Amino acid sequence: MRRTVMAIVAAGLLTSTALAQSVGEKTGVNSVLGVAPKTADFIKEATTSDILEIEAAKVAQQKGNPTEKKFAEQMITDHTKTSQELKQLVDGEKKSALATGLDDSSEKKLDRLRNTKPADFASEYDPMQVNAHKDAVSLFERYSKGGDDPKLKDWAGKTLPALQHHLELAQEMNNSRK
Repeated sequence: MRRTVMAIVAAGLLTSTALAQSVGEKTGVNSVLGVAPKTADFIKEATTSDILEIEAAKVAQQKGNPTEKKFAEQMITDHTKTSQELKQLVDGEKKSALATGLDDSSEKKLDRLRNTKPADFASEYDPMQVNAHKDAVSLFERYSKGGDDPKLKDWAGKTLPALQHHLELAQEMNNSRK
């Protein structure tokens, strides 16, 4: 009886771990549990994030204050670089995971920015950047610790300090408007 109960508990734990890992990054479950994303999820999320950062920065260059414009310039430079690096690292069937455009959620965020009046732009853009970079830091930390592709795992670890710096800049920018 005791062995049966232990087997059921062990199977339940294995199943819950497997299910948590199969749930896409978009649900946030992997982040809450600290589970490393699957390689395809990591690639998709990283490339989608880069696309959104670049496009949002272009809007910030038009509507933002001087601090936001400077931040946006750095986002375009840095996220263009990480996009290019990631594309060079991904090979074979993994190339299909590269995002070529924004998903619905990211498109809605970008539309909100585009439709925001310049006077209200900081209240939309600044917290968006904090949240986006918190998500990116979490994604890259988890993959650098537990990813299954050694090249991408190493790259995620090397890219992480820049993302942490972006998060610090975004937090300063957000806090300065309050």
